[in-house]
Amino acid sequence: MRMLKFLLQKELKQIFRDPGIIRVLFIMPMVQLLILPLAADYEIKNINLGVVDHDHSEYSRKLVNKIVASGYFRLKDYSPTFKQGLKAIELDKTDLILEIPTHFERDLVDENKSTLFVAVDAINGVKAGLGGAYLQQIIGGYNQDVRDQWIQTPRYDQQPTIDVVSSDWYNPNMNYRVFMVPGILVMLVTMIGSSFAANNIVREKEMGTIEQINVSPIKKYQFILGKLIPFWLLAINILTIGLIIARVIYGIVPLGSYFTIYAFASIYLIAILGLGLLLSTYAQTQQQSMLVSFFVTMIFNLLSGLYTPIESMPVWAQWVTKFNPVSYFIEVMRMVMLKGSGLADIGFQILAILGFAVFFNGWAILNYSKRTG
Repeated sequence: MRMLKFLLQKELKQIFRDPGIIRVLFIMPMVQLLILPLAADYEIKNINLGVVDHDHSEYSRKLVNKIVASGYFRLKDYSPTFKQGLKAIELDKTDLILEIPTHFERDLVDENKSTLFVAVDAINGVKAGLGGAYLQQIIGGYNQDVRDQWIQTPRYDQQPTIDVVSSDWYNPNMNYRVFMVPGILVMLVTMIGSSFAANNIVREKEMGTIEQINVSPIKKYQFILGKLIPFWLLAINILTIGLIIARVIYGIVPLGSYFTIYAFASIYLIAILGLGLLLSTYAQTQQQSMLVSFFVTMIFNLLSGLYTPIESMPVWAQWVTKFNPVSYFIEVMRMVMLKGSGLADIGFQILAILGFAVFFNGWAILNYSKRTG
C-alpha cells in the first residue's frame, strides 16, 4: 500500500505540474459544455422560403403569412415564376419553394379542394426533410382553419371532430438542452478517461522509464492502479463540474439522485480506463495513442444515441450499439435526469458495464503481461 501511495503521489504531481494538461482536463470540458448545448439543437429554424404566388388572393396571402408567422421560415424570395424561384434555390438563397397555383382561392371555395406544389433543396437532407415536414404541418393547420371557418356558416352541417391533445412526459417543456447536456457530459468524461490514461502510460514508453518500472520491486497491479486511479479521480471531478454547470447555467436538476449517477459513473470509468489501458499496450508513441483513442471514442460517440436515436439506425448499427459502453451511460444519465430512475431501474446497464470493465481490463492486463514479460 505504501508503494501504491507513492505512485499515486508521483502521478498526481506529474499531472498537475503540466499546465497544458490542466487546461485540457478542466478548462476545455467546461467550455465545450457551455457551448455545445447552445449549438446542438434538434430543431431546424430560419429555413429560407421562396414563394411563387400565381393567385394573389386573400387565401394565398393568409397561407404565406401563417407559414412565416410559425417562426420556422423566413420569406427570402417572392418570384413571379417557378423558374425564377428555382434560380433562387440554385443560388443558395432559399431552401424550398411553395408554388400557389392560379385560381387557388376559387378552386378551394367552389370545388372544396386545391393543389399546392412544394420543391425542396435536398442537398442538406436533414434540413430538407424537416423543412418539408414543417411546411406540410402548417398547410394542414391552415386547411383546418379554413374548414372551421366554413363550418360556422350555414353552408355546411357541422360534422363531429376529434381533438387530439398531447402530453409530453419527463420533458414537458420539450427543452432540448435537458436531453443533450447529459449526453455531452458523458462524451467529455469518456474522452478524458480513455485518451489521457492511454497517453500517460505510453509516455512512460517514450521516456524509457517503463523498463525501469518493470525491473523495480513495484508490482504490476500497483503500477496499473497507480496509473488509472488518478484519472478515475479526475474524471469524477469533471463529472461533478459538469453537473454543477448543468444545474447553475441550464437549470437542469435530476429527478433521480446524484448517488445513482456517481455509482454508475464509478463503474463506467473503470471500463473506460481499462479501454485506455488496452490501447496503451498496443501503441508505441503518444501520437499513435491519441489517434487510435480519438478514432475509437469518435465511433463510440456517433453510435451512442447522443445525436441520432438508436431506434432510427439500421439494424446492424443497433446491434453495434449493444457493444458500445457509451450508449449505456447516456441512457442511464437520461433515465436518472428525466425519469428519476434509481439503481433498481438500471440493473441491466450496470451488469453490462461490469462486463465491459472485466473484458477491457482483463484483455489489457493479459496483453501487458505478454508484451512486457
